Amino acid sequence: MKTRTPRPRLLLTKRALSDLAEVEAYSITQWGRRVATRYLKDIESSLRLVADNPGILRTLDGMPSELQFHRVNKHWLVFDVSSSSIVVLTVIHASMDVPARLAEIVPQLAAEVAHLHGQLESTRKQS
Repeated sequence: MKTRTPRPRLLLTKRALSDLAEVEAYSITQWGRRVATRYLKDIESSLRLVADNPGILRTLDGMPSELQFHRVNKHWLVFDVSSSSIVVLTVIHASMDVPARLAEIVPQLAAEVAHLHGQLESTRKQS
């Protein structure tokens, strides 16, 4: 019998959740609820795609190699990937200076990722 490798868990940081809420609010204001809902569904579909196929993530020139990216319409989803988890760190509009924006928030993201990995490890030990 073939043993199946467990699929990494997809997690979102508080920052990523906040970013998505901002995307939703802005989209509603600019284009209405129907367009905002469709845009967020595109992001949700992309998250499922990444969860099933983490190999589609890519690195970007000039960015730290541990960060991986996936573009959805006009936004970059920024990920930290390990064997046990795929963490959405933040969501950045493509028109922004991505390296500068990440430099601003890296310390907070590093702390949040460490906390999430600690929670995963604790959960795994209890199982």
